[in-house]
Amino acid sequence: MRRNYQKARPKIDEKAFRSNEKILAPEVFLIDETGEGRGVMKTFEAIKMAREVDLDLVEVNPKANPPVARITNLGQIKYEREKKLHRQKVMQKKIEIKGIKLSFRIGEHDLEIRGDQAVKFLKGDNKLKVDLMLRGREKQHFNRAREIITEFVGKLKNNPELTIEEEQPLTKQPSGFTIILVNKK
Repeated sequence: MRRNYQKARPKIDEKAFRSNEKILAPEVFLIDETGEGRGVMKTFEAIKMAREVDLDLVEVNPKANPPVARITNLGQIKYEREKKLHRQKVMQKKIEIKGIKLSFRIGEHDLEIRGDQAVKFLKGDNKLKVDLMLRGREKQHFNRAREIITEFVGKLKNNPELTIEEEQPLTKQPSGFTIILVNKK
């Protein structure tokens, strides 16, 4: 059987700047290299003026009537834009959902350890998903399972260092219970 592989599609730049001969409008509103408005003029004349000062004519607002074009260095504009996008990407806060699994027959010491882990996750500005899985005949005792998970959440809510809210309330799954908690500051 023959497989068809597709080429990787090039990244589409969401806002590509038209420059020099790629500007389609017959007339543009020109802003010169000092930032002063020169008024409406023919595109070829604006390109000629840009070439005289060894710069590019860049369309900065193509939706205006006539489009606004500026005499500037195109490479510098692209560099500053990439730098700004990179800075925005770095500043984004990534929130992870950390998970803790409880069981129906969990011991008291294990419950304390899971509680300590949960406090650590919530202090680290992460969301916490608490799962209680039921197997076999444990599925007949949903009430006891609900008590275990609400007791665990109650211990977390009693912690004075945390202000916990339920992002997703306690939901019954076919094989147990799930709840998502968030530490609100």
